[in-house]
Amino acid sequence: MNHVELLAELSRRRVLAIIRADGPDRAVECIRTLVTAGITLLEVSLTTPGGAEAIARARDEFDPSVLIGAGTVVTPAQADEVAAARAGFVVTPAITRGAVRSVELGVPLFCGALTPTEIVTALDIGALAVKVFPAKLHGPGYFRELRAPLPDAPLLAVGGVDVTTAPQYLQAGALAVGLGSPLLGDAGTGGSQTELAGRAARFLEAISNA
Repeated sequence: MNHVELLAELSRRRVLAIIRADGPDRAVECIRTLVTAGITLLEVSLTTPGGAEAIARARDEFDPSVLIGAGTVVTPAQADEVAAARAGFVVTPAITRGAVRSVELGVPLFCGALTPTEIVTALDIGALAVKVFPAKLHGPGYFRELRAPLPDAPLLAVGGVDVTTAPQYLQAGALAVGLGSPLLGDAGTGGSQTELAGRAARFLEAISNA
């Protein structure tokens, strides 16, 4: 999938699930649950032990239409590792050396930033989209403000987004929302996969009219 197609899929799918788990087995289990529930854009955070292994295993298991990337990429070595695991995209918490390396490798980058200066800098280094993080610091209204000077900037809302605010961020101009603990709950550490599926359904229902 090329960069233009990935950007279009971000806009179409609108929900990026952020998976943090206690190991690769649990991470892959969560991916299975979410894909079955209809969330097919997923990020495995490298705070997960064996996160790159989880990405590689999921990439073997799922159809290419399921988009699986790597999150919390900070160092160039991490960027190299997840590229080798066939991550479809890289997500960073900030403008990190790992972000720069991902661009060098040709892996689509969703780069973390907060201020207008950081957002422009992230796009200038080659980010495909900018992860505005933590989004909850300023809320959905901030995205409306950013739209005035940066109308074409592809922005993702990540950090503190929940089932109530997710539609508000989309309505305010976010291309997609990233959902971590409000979606995953304790599923990444042994909690109920059935309850995870239920939360996924509620999020998808909430954004369906956004």
